[in-house]
Amino acid sequence: MVDESIPVTPSRRSKRFQPLVTPVKTDAFLDKSAVWTDNPFYTRPTALEDYQVLQEDEGWKPDPGIQTAFRKSFKRTKSTVPVSRKASSARRSWTEAAETETFEVGETVLVKTQFTQHPSVGVIASMWEFQGGEGWEDDKSHMMVRIHWFQHPSELPRIRAKREHLENEVYFTLASQAILPPSCILSHCTISDVPPDGLSTVRTARKRGSWVTATSEGNTQFYCRLAIESRSNIYYDFNWAAHKQRALSSSNEDLAEGTCWHVAVEAPSSSRRAKKRTKLQAIVEERDDDSARDRDYEYDEPPSEPDDPLVPSTIDDASDNETTISGPTDDIPKTPSRKRKRTLSTPKSTPSKKRAPKLAAPTPHSKAALRKRGRKAAAFRVPPPNLTQEHYKQLQKLPPNPWLRAMHVLHVAARPDVLPCREEEYSRILRTVEELLEEGSGGCVYISGVPGTGKTATVHAVVRELKRMAENNETNPFTYVEINGLRVPEPSAAYNLLWETVSGHDVENDGHLKVSSKEALKQLTKHFSAGARAGPAGHACVVLMDELDQLVTAKQDVVYNFFNWPTIAGSKLVVIAVANTMDLPERVMSGRVRSRLGMIRINFQPYTTQQLGEIVHARLRDAKEGLEEQTDVIHADGIKFAAMKVSSISGDARRALDICRRAVELVHPKGRAARTEDVKEVIKVLQNSPTAAYLRDCTLHERIMLASLLKCMKRDGVEEIKWGEIEDQHIIYVEALTSEGDPSRKPTPEELGLVLDSLVASRAMIVEDGLNAIRKPARERRVILNLEQVEVERVLSE
Repeated sequence: MVDESIPVTPSRRSKRFQPLVTPVKTDAFLDKSAVWTDNPFYTRPTALEDYQVLQEDEGWKPDPGIQTAFRKSFKRTKSTVPVSRKASSARRSWTEAAETETFEVGETVLVKTQFTQHPSVGVIASMWEFQGGEGWEDDKSHMMVRIHWFQHPSELPRIRAKREHLENEVYFTLASQAILPPSCILSHCTISDVPPDGLSTVRTARKRGSWVTATSEGNTQFYCRLAIESRSNIYYDFNWAAHKQRALSSSNEDLAEGTCWHVAVEAPSSSRRAKKRTKLQAIVEERDDDSARDRDYEYDEPPSEPDDPLVPSTIDDASDNETTISGPTDDIPKTPSRKRKRTLSTPKSTPSKKRAPKLAAPTPHSKAALRKRGRKAAAFRVPPPNLTQEHYKQLQKLPPNPWLRAMHVLHVAARPDVLPCREEEYSRILRTVEELLEEGSGGCVYISGVPGTGKTATVHAVVRELKRMAENNETNPFTYVEINGLRVPEPSAAYNLLWETVSGHDVENDGHLKVSSKEALKQLTKHFSAGARAGPAGHACVVLMDELDQLVTAKQDVVYNFFNWPTIAGSKLVVIAVANTMDLPERVMSGRVRSRLGMIRINFQPYTTQQLGEIVHARLRDAKEGLEEQTDVIHADGIKFAAMKVSSISGDARRALDICRRAVELVHPKGRAARTEDVKEVIKVLQNSPTAAYLRDCTLHERIMLASLLKCMKRDGVEEIKWGEIEDQHIIYVEALTSEGDPSRKPTPEELGLVLDSLVASRAMIVEDGLNAIRKPARERRVILNLEQVEVERVLSE
């Protein structure tokens, strides 16, 4: 009979950065090359977990009356080609040789995985088929195999606390399993507790991806001495041989469900506190009453466990064999004695409880990591200094000229060692992302603010601190990828960057994956929506989407997908989106996207006069460091005047730095400090430049077209842009860059042509001309900017 109980929706489990089982169809579970070699040892009504893989892939449903029959072995016939074919006649006349191999529960195997150059390692936990039901035929029964995963160090998160390991060393996962057809199993392998001879220690600097192939002869031996919880990067002492023997000796029900392969771990910190409380309670009660002391002493004695989990359990039979003395005994003083452990010699009146397996203890390094994570972090944290920036190294090479060093540190491309005036925002972002990593859940953080308010620099400082914490085992490991909207050729290319990170592809050594954006989107959707067929428990992935404004498309599909995936249970995807517009979700995105951006929103306010002055002074202090003569290159009044002017317009720190740098550059030949008059002169020149004056007189759509051209130039990395690309980007910017008072109607191609003609007539843009250009379609003709790019960017940003 089919189980008529209310079906429970299974919890989704992520397979992020773990062996991704190659997608299979229902026909793959009908493997005619594999046959059972034994009779079922356990049968029960079919549950949803048994066929959930088939239901997710093809919508398969069981027939009424179907049952699940669990077996212990199957054999498979595979075709192999002879390796030795020396003579040419032998090459023409060789035939395929059939080989038969048998796989049993408890055997370790190599498993074919997706988008990896090596097979994964696992142990066969259970196997089953479906029997009975209407129209059931024996030769059309699905064959299902449950694999419990091992993990190789190359499959772990990239940003984690590194440790040395042996070649071909693998770690046993605590409870990570996958259901797949027999065809995904490649071959047998051997896992031992004793390291094979000739293995060398692999240090952390070794190139990732070092692994053996399934076809190499003699390279199927692995070594396992630790179990791992990959989400938190915690290792446990582990005995593979004892664990395997204990699992195979479990009951038929546990063996069928595969739960006997799970590793139970202990919590040393909580048990230690519990023991301390027990001892303290015993001491207090001992002072109050002697008789109570005796009872508490006997009750609180913790049962000791044997070192070997395979030793038969002993029972405490003191209470059963004690002789009862009649009469009052309260007045008789007595000395409490410890209970003795004795092997069972006489039958007990009540049956003994099933002995729990011995808990796995964390390794010493993992215990230290757990203690670090147990400490409460400060509520307010200051960004740590970063002395690895390139500008800091260049500063040490500059001559001891205070003006040259000041111009270097005041350049907008320089990144300071310490990030001032953003401590509150830094602490909030760090605390939010750290909590998401510890919880193992996904989430979205939307950061907005006008240009030049330190958004990207603050997020980079947060990621830098998170990397340091993960490498010191102070937080859960994760993988990081940055997607800049100005650096991708098109918005859909963001799928490729994320899929390369999720699939564990080594871009540094193997180059970019040659997959289309459509295929990457398909794999990402299947990956984050994984159900029962999941690899080992995953870990987090942090994605920084900088310049989110540039990833907005007409359909909004890219932004929607990136903010929809973190909402899926078990995805462990943390998206940090950075945009220049605070109300971008309300103005551009539809309601379905705004609902996902409403989780965590942090707005960066424009810098005030005091903050801008502090930023400039902080950089000038860096320039003076190490100099014998502490010469001022710009007066404090000049810095304050520049900060007041910028804060009254935009609050852009880059604008204030540029004004101060130009003032220092102006007085450098004179060898004196810049005064307020010098700063005023620089501001006057910037405001009254011909380019700035022209751009202020441009219409709204002329400025939008110039911004579209700049966007395409940064995206493609070339100066000549096709007119069709500028048209498409202009339509997107009409929705993103217009305010409430501006017209929001999308211009027609004819109207855009009139805007282009106006810019061409004023020589702001140049269009490709000539006989060959005239023969091209209008959208294929090239357009180039005829103004200074930096000046156009500065004026348009204001």
